Amino acid sequence: MNPSTMQIIATTLFGLAVIHTFSSSFFAHLGHRFPTHMGLWHLLGEVEVVFGLWAGIMVVVMFFHLGQNDALKYIEGRNFTEPLFVFSIMVVAASRPITTSARDVVRWLAHKLSQHLPIDKSLLLYFLTLSVIPLFGSFITEPAAMTLAALMLRDTVLSQAMPQRVKYLTVGALFVNVSIGGVLTPYAAPPILMVAGPWNWDLGFMLSMFGWRSVIAVIINAAMVSYICRKDIIWHATHITSNEIPIPLIIKIIYFHLLAGIVFFAHHPVIFIPLLLFSLGLATAYPQFQNATLMLRESMMVAFFLGGLVVLGGMQVWWLQDLLGGLTPHTLFWSAAALTAITDNAALTYLGSLVEGTDAAFRYALVSGAIAGGGLTVIANAPNPAGIAILKNCFEDDSVNPLKLFAAAIVPTSIAMAMFLLPFGQ
Repeated sequence: MNPSTMQIIATTLFGLAVIHTFSSSFFAHLGHRFPTHMGLWHLLGEVEVVFGLWAGIMVVVMFFHLGQNDALKYIEGRNFTEPLFVFSIMVVAASRPITTSARDVVRWLAHKLSQHLPIDKSLLLYFLTLSVIPLFGSFITEPAAMTLAALMLRDTVLSQAMPQRVKYLTVGALFVNVSIGGVLTPYAAPPILMVAGPWNWDLGFMLSMFGWRSVIAVIINAAMVSYICRKDIIWHATHITSNEIPIPLIIKIIYFHLLAGIVFFAHHPVIFIPLLLFSLGLATAYPQFQNATLMLRESMMVAFFLGGLVVLGGMQVWWLQDLLGGLTPHTLFWSAAALTAITDNAALTYLGSLVEGTDAAFRYALVSGAIAGGGLTVIANAPNPAGIAILKNCFEDDSVNPLKLFAAAIVPTSIAMAMFLLPFGQ
């Protein structure tokens, strides 16, 4: 390692951003204690603002240290496709035609299961939201699955006056299940997308190496949390009844085609951005078939967060790549899970794909560790900020405490890791 001065500064700012992320609830609390500057404290307490804020500071430093040309060259060399994609998929996935369809499917499954199992329907709905929807992420992408599951949990469970412990256990399991639930296919999970092409991982490989392990872990996690929280869920859970105008089938079909188009062209902003704009135009033309407000603010905040991570993360190659390249598969698995907590798992797997001369064991260890640790923090997996943006108002001080989230996600993460460690015992 022979880092430049700018790389050292960027890594220092990255570390400060991570610390700031874990301190977000502290700033939110300050806003209530010192209302005179509530706006400032609230801004600093917004998890989605953190990396964009520190990335902006890094860009200013680059302008002064490297000059305008080099700073612009660096920024223009970053790939912002993922933030744009997450923004687009969140807006469309949160539209009423999509959310009501997903909710109807889960309710139908819960109704059918309740006829054969001696389990309360609200508890079955809770279990299916934590299991089936994350597994849907393998087909509609993880950000879309996170958006749907978070909205359904918010409306039926988390908006109710129940213990904070139940809320954190729910979010911890949701984040872990979304991170591992999108690995049945090679295109839906960001950390898989980064390596599927270079390493020739196709659908058959994903199903045989990751898919069945993921399904088992998702079901165990959802069942475990459902059992622990069963009394509170049954007591507090509500079923949303609405007098809204029914959505015509043709509108639903159009929106599902728009969602499918955005997913299919996930790497091509020139295609999925116009599809997003068309969906916004359709929402304006037929507002009676939409929610009162489109989820634009939350989606833009998440995109801002991910954009900041792209800018800051690009300067971390100098230490991450050397670190990953010198580890054995077993050590790499545990290290990847730990590093994912402080870096985006897609960035981690991307850097690992740059390491030359790796074998199958190295590649599996890197990716399985990265996805297993994807629920530990808000920055561990790209869809997590989307979940935080939707659910944070359900928690005290309108903020999700990062340390409590970490604690709540440890057991589901351990179960996921146990499943992905099975190949090492063969």
